[in-house]
Amino acid sequence: MISKAEQRQSIGTGMAAFAAVLAFIGLGTFALLSFDAGAASDELFGTYTWRILRFTLYQATLSTGLSILFALPVALALARQTAFPGRIWIIRLMAVPMGLPVIVGALGLIAIWGRQGFLNTTLTSLGVEQPFSIYGLSGILLAHVFFNLPLATRLLLAGLERIPGEYWRMAASLGMPSWSIFRFIEWPALIKLVPGVAGLIFMLCATSFTLVLMLGGGPAATTLEVAIYQSLRFDFDPPRAIALATLQIVMTGLLLALLSWLPRPDDEGLSHGRAIQRYDGKRLQVRLRDGILIIAAVVFMVAPMLSIAISGSTANLSRLLAADVFWRAAGTSLSIALVSASIAIGISVALINARSTIRGNRKANLTLRLMASTMSGGASMVLLVPPVVLGSGWFLLLRPLGDITLFAPALVACINMLMALPFVMRVLEPAFQTHQARTGRLSASLGMHGFARLRYLHWPILRKPLATAFSFAMALSLGDLGAIALFGSQNFITLPWLVYSNMGSYRTNDADGYALILGVICLILAMGGAGTAQTRKEQTQ
Repeated sequence: MISKAEQRQSIGTGMAAFAAVLAFIGLGTFALLSFDAGAASDELFGTYTWRILRFTLYQATLSTGLSILFALPVALALARQTAFPGRIWIIRLMAVPMGLPVIVGALGLIAIWGRQGFLNTTLTSLGVEQPFSIYGLSGILLAHVFFNLPLATRLLLAGLERIPGEYWRMAASLGMPSWSIFRFIEWPALIKLVPGVAGLIFMLCATSFTLVLMLGGGPAATTLEVAIYQSLRFDFDPPRAIALATLQIVMTGLLLALLSWLPRPDDEGLSHGRAIQRYDGKRLQVRLRDGILIIAAVVFMVAPMLSIAISGSTANLSRLLAADVFWRAAGTSLSIALVSASIAIGISVALINARSTIRGNRKANLTLRLMASTMSGGASMVLLVPPVVLGSGWFLLLRPLGDITLFAPALVACINMLMALPFVMRVLEPAFQTHQARTGRLSASLGMHGFARLRYLHWPILRKPLATAFSFAMALSLGDLGAIALFGSQNFITLPWLVYSNMGSYRTNDADGYALILGVICLILAMGGAGTAQTRKEQTQ
């Protein structure tokens, strides 16, 4: 129990944080949609706008289908081969693409699958006249599968690992063949997860920006977010940008509504490699088949990352590290990441405390309870209004005030904060709720309030989930290209923008070197956060 003054302070702080998030998103969206509404309405029904929408949905559908199609056999193989050499490290390796900056992963894919990449060079030497092209729809699909197959595999594998051991013993005693095991044991567990996993991947692919920007290959392979960026950055056609943004908001709103009806993949369900006793994977034929599938998946994931490590290390790293532009970009990126992560943590804690206070107050009126429910969706509002749309609105809103680069650092930090907010809330809220349930009555009985309760009760327990959320929020901000894309210039440059600008200038060797540095920094932060989360989970078990 807390005092009434603390209750008022907690609820007031949470409402202020929620109002700030709502105002930032609302002003940006309103500025974009109201800039030239008349001309935008004509663009909204133009053939170009609807062609972009069709391609966005088409590539997202194909990307989702391919990711699930390839993830299913890999997850089944990993579930069967519990004694496969290095299995636990393979499962941990599947977490790396989630912490890898998208622009770094795209460079790695280009190094393997590009025109001068390893695969096409090999195919050309074998006499193939038209090697694989990574630019266009094929490249977008390949990149989406690279980033989403590991996520889908881990989620599906977690569902298979939750099947009771008695099922496998019964299947072995009955001598069930592989098809019967899949039909009666594995598929019923997977079918509960597949719609939610597919919906999550579809949402990620439909709102993809960096991959499409780098691999789209022209107007024929452009999504809504990239088209919005091109309309403002290169053509400065606000009516077209408004029409595209309207469709983007409607599309993401419908997707979020659909996702709310689908089974939600649980973050705690991400597989950590827990071995289960299986009896159906011991035959030589099955072991060979599963081994080939697992090795193929590992090669597919490792090859682009290894190519970046090799090509980046061959660059003149000492020259790149000594360059003034690198230190300016690194300083800007780190400053923005620190600010955005700190604000994300502060807003998340304020929202969580306010919701917890309202839920714990039995006398709370209907208005407060509705406010608590609304706050729970506030962190996900950035999914409804993607960063490019939000950045476009603020770009148009602040443009009359003068040089937009003066406001760019603050805008990028705020947009990156909103991108990290759903993740930070999802990491912190369960930890805060568990801690409150365990220590709420104890702190009240001891009369602990204010700073003393924070120092002696909250901080020792909650510092690890806070560190986890902070590390991932920083990694997300450091590797993001979407927010900086509209505002990047010679005077305002971040590490992702430095990589992208070097690619645009055909200084691919320098781009690989900077990509290696950026990738290492982000992976250290992401893996550090993941290690902290795993340690916390082990301590609570």
